[in-house]
Amino acid sequence: MHTLFTRFLLIVSCAWLTSCSEPARKTEAQFFIFGTVIDISLWGVDEEKSKEAFARVNARFRDMHRNWHAWEPGLLTEINEAFRNGNRAPANDDIVYMTRRSQAIERKTGGRFNPAIGGLVGLWGFHTSEYPILGPPPREDQIRAWLDRQPSSNDIEIDGLVMSTTNPAVQLDFGGVAKGYAIDIACDLLRDMGIENAIVNAGGDLKTLGAHGERAWRIAIRSPGGGVVGSLEAGRDEAIFTSGNYERFRQDNQTRYPHILDPRNGWPVRELASVTVVTREGLLADAAATALIVAGLEDWSSVARALDLDQVLMVDESGTVWVTEKMRARMSFAEGVEVRPVAF
Repeated sequence: MHTLFTRFLLIVSCAWLTSCSEPARKTEAQFFIFGTVIDISLWGVDEEKSKEAFARVNARFRDMHRNWHAWEPGLLTEINEAFRNGNRAPANDDIVYMTRRSQAIERKTGGRFNPAIGGLVGLWGFHTSEYPILGPPPREDQIRAWLDRQPSSNDIEIDGLVMSTTNPAVQLDFGGVAKGYAIDIACDLLRDMGIENAIVNAGGDLKTLGAHGERAWRIAIRSPGGGVVGSLEAGRDEAIFTSGNYERFRQDNQTRYPHILDPRNGWPVRELASVTVVTREGLLADAAATALIVAGLEDWSSVARALDLDQVLMVDESGTVWVTEKMRARMSFAEGVEVRPVAF
């Protein structure tokens, strides 16, 4: 895997100004964390303050990558090792917070979201940044052995900053919430610095602050088959996250196994190609998109209600778009896209 922040790019833009001696209207920086490029754009912030903001975000992202990574050595791998050995594990505020939030989301989604499946993710070979993975899937008996141990985030006891579990199969993997929480933290940091207009974008998963000058931030939603499904104007403080099974997968001869796993049966999900969620919080949007793609067309609505979500867009394997009325009302769909509203 790439080392953290193999790229740190600061671009000062003087577009729309009469001269570059005036304060820049738009400044940008690019980071690399958890195998994902994160782009941050600020609007109406001068160069000096932008550099300070990017430096603070840089330091915070470095700390996240060191402590939250599911397979590179760090605090989270130390916690998982302690769990395997039946020992108590010192954590930090971020990991305790993500664990507590994840426990609640796991309960609300009926186990469709479960960050304790690190062992299963590793069994499938998905603890890597190099895709596609070539080779056969795990054997049925290996998956069954994992399922029989029923690891859950709710098996974890938290005492201050110390965590423990009596189930050694519990292995935390925050791949379903880490990006969302990291974006929340970055936005909070920018807001605390008095920055009112910004967008933090991690490979299409993003959160907005304020607006893009005199207009709203306009966000395109990608189609799993290439191109875009459509676009929408983001609110002044919204998170827009998509979970998809089309980029990361294992390939065995003619069979493709997506990286999103159903914790209840141990196998990749297939019915939905992608799910997009709009809400206020990145962590919730991140986890919800994963839970809904696992839920599928039959169960998505009960999961969405449990998470208090009403803006959802789903694309099935045939390319048909299923969308809630509230989401449909704010979308501009691309020509030729088949759209089916769903009662909610």
